[in-house]
Amino acid sequence: MFKLKVSERISLGLLQPHHAEEVYSLVDANREHLNEWLGWVHNIKSEDDYRETIIPMWLKQFADNDGFNAGIVYEGKVVGMISLHFINWKTKHTSIGYYLSKQYEGKGIISMCVRALLDYAFHDLELNKVEIQCAEANTRSRKIPEHLGFKQEGIHRDAEFINGHYNDIVTYSLLRKEWQENQNKKDERRLQRTK
Repeated sequence: MFKLKVSERISLGLLQPHHAEEVYSLVDANREHLNEWLGWVHNIKSEDDYRETIIPMWLKQFADNDGFNAGIVYEGKVVGMISLHFINWKTKHTSIGYYLSKQYEGKGIISMCVRALLDYAFHDLELNKVEIQCAEANTRSRKIPEHLGFKQEGIHRDAEFINGHYNDIVTYSLLRKEWQENQNKKDERRLQRTK
């Protein structure tokens, strides 16, 4: 099973059917907040959707070695989700997606989780490229890849239809060599501060 410690307070882990009520409650309490950018939210009607269909599908995806959906656990509570949407083993690339409960925004949780998942993708899985796609108007979500050194590859116009309107989608990417360069620079800065 996939489990990744992010910090003393935060971990990522695969969800099991017994988490269905907790995940459903998270989505249900954040419907308005999440629905602005996630088109699937209105389709979630009960915890049974997670128990009977969604979580088993996520577990199969992990078993098939084709990515995963992990709960973001903050101080023992599921407060969001983070995903490797797929893994293309031929080209060694993937795409990360994430969402967080409104009340936990602004604490750096998503940035820390994405950073930990990048380490996992580039070192443990030995992938070469990670993408993140965000609606152009979703400035909060776009700050994550921009802050972590991703490069903007382009904008797909009218690529998504949610809530009666189209969204342009921005694609960001980061290569393993770029991530390693960023880590080396951080290590050098840390060394300079200790001298």
